[in-house]
This record gives sequence, structure tokens and C-alpha cells, in this order.
Amino acid sequence: MANVTLILLDDVENLGLAGEEVHVAPGYARNYLLPRGLAAKATAGTLRLIESRKALIAQRRADELAKAKEVAGKLETAEVVIPMQATEDDLLFGSVSPRMIADELAKLGFAVDHNKVKIEPAIKTLGEFSASVKLHAEVIVDVKVKVVRS
Repeated sequence: MANVTLILLDDVENLGLAGEEVHVAPGYARNYLLPRGLAAKATAGTLRLIESRKALIAQRRADELAKAKEVAGKLETAEVVIPMQATEDDLLFGSVSPRMIADELAKLGFAVDHNKVKIEPAIKTLGEFSASVKLHAEVIVDVKVKVVRS
């Protein structure tokens, strides 16, 4: 089946930025992009609408980037402490998940989606580690994670 041509109304990660014309599978368009209002069918009216919104979209993007950089500055100094049960030789029962880190960041006052937290490699021992948090397409910050015995 042929791809569907859409105009993005909002930035979609790994697809494109608002105002861009994209070609996607019909199911992706029908089940994800269109119901969420992230895209619209590529028509002359949609193109005119996007042209009229270009300045507004650029301003919103600049505001989001500035906000992400501000939060990144505060996050760089934050330290997440996660208490975990561990064996005598400091191996954890389980591992530290991105959701745990996002929950601890929320307790510190940072609203971070757990899908934006990356841990490489997985944390399976006690100690100090680093996790990267993607706040914006251009802003990724490393957060100190300290795993202690509970």
C-alpha cells in the first residue's frame, strides 16, 4: 500500500518538525498522528494554515529550547539517590529503571518523562552512575545517580 502524505502540525520525534511534509504508512497516520492532532492531510488549505503559523511555531520552538536549557542547568547539579536492596557483594536485586530515576527527579521538582531517561549500561550494583535525560531535541543532560543500600 502507498504511503500517505501529511503535514506535521507539531514536532514528532524521529519523524520531523512542525510544518514539514512527511510520507508515512497509512496505519501510522490513521492510528497515531491524526487522532492525536500531530498531523493533517496535505491539502492546499493545510499548507496555507502552516504558512500563517510559521512565526508562531518558530517562537514556540525558541521558547521550548530556552526552557530546556534553563532546566538543564539546574539538573546538572542535581543528584538522584535511589535506595535498593543488595547482596553482600553489592549486586542489586533487580536493576535501576528509568522510571525510578524519573520518579526521584519528580521528588526533586523536575517533571521528566521516564521515556526521556536513558541508562547505559544498566545499573545492577551499588555505587555512583550517570543517566542521560533528553529535555529537548538539542538538549541532553547527564544526571548523577547514586544507588545506596536500603
